[in-house]
Amino acid sequence: MAKKTDTKARGKGQNQGKGKDGPVAQSAAAQAARGGDATDYVTFVIAGQLFGIPVLKVQDVLAACEVTRIPLAPPEIAGALNLRGRIVTALDVRLRLGLPAAKAADDRMSIVVEQSGELYSLLVDEVGEVLSLDPAGFQRNPPTLDSRFREYSNGIFRLKERLLVVLDVDGLLDYEAATKAA
Repeated sequence: MAKKTDTKARGKGQNQGKGKDGPVAQSAAAQAARGGDATDYVTFVIAGQLFGIPVLKVQDVLAACEVTRIPLAPPEIAGALNLRGRIVTALDVRLRLGLPAAKAADDRMSIVVEQSGELYSLLVDEVGEVLSLDPAGFQRNPPTLDSRFREYSNGIFRLKERLLVVLDVDGLLDYEAATKAA
């Protein structure tokens, strides 16, 4: 059911080279060549849970980088970082999901996504590999899924070893809806 199409993120402190011309873009091209049956997901781990987002949402994958705190920002906004001259808002996905803060902030990695013309860095514990998954294996959120995950999840895939929760990037970054609900 799951086919690995990329290797695990390598060393910390280096740009992982998964931008438009790197392995992420190649995976999308490979998907088109296969006929588009499978969907590719960039996987990552937060607090021991495996998550994924569609590879087409990912602009870049970065190893640990310096994040400057923004005064008066919500706690889940870790700050801002400079990515090749562009200011990128860094979102601590752990805190957004209601999980405790990471003990070692220096070892965290970033997945850069774009929403409405703005770049956002999703801070995660570890970036995994790109998995090509058959859409037939996609399931709606089960009632037993942690409520903290359910709010920002599109659904799940049951893999051999573990459960992959597919995050809704747009929902994760939608602060207007969160403000209206409060």
